[in-house]
Amino acid sequence: MERNQANLLQGTLDLLILKAIGDGEFHGLGIARRVEQITGGTFTVRPGSLFPALHRMEEAGWLKSFWGESENNRRAKYYQRTKAGEHQLGVETEQWTTISRAIGRALKTT
Repeated sequence: MERNQANLLQGTLDLLILKAIGDGEFHGLGIARRVEQITGGTFTVRPGSLFPALHRMEEAGWLKSFWGESENNRRAKYYQRTKAGEHQLGVETEQWTTISRAIGRALKTT
C-alpha cells in the first residue's frame, strides 16, 4: 500500500493541500495533519513531499504565506489559499470528479 499511496498522492497532492487549507491558515505540520484527517487516514503527507509542493503552489500564486508562532510558541510559516488557489481547487475538483466517475464506470463493466 505504501508505494501505491505515494503514486496516487503525486497526482492528488495539490488538490488535497488546497482542500485542507480551506478558508483558514495552517503551518506545514497543520496541513499534513488536516490532509490525514480529511482523508480518514488514507493519506499521510511527508515533509519531503509537502514542502516542495507548498513552495511550488506559492510560486504559482495559489497560496500566500506569512511567518507566525505555532501553538508551541515556535516560529512557523503559515499558508492561506488565494483567489487563484480557490479557482485551482475548483478546476482540480472537477478533473478528479470526472476521473473518479470514469474509473467507477470501468470497474462496473464486465
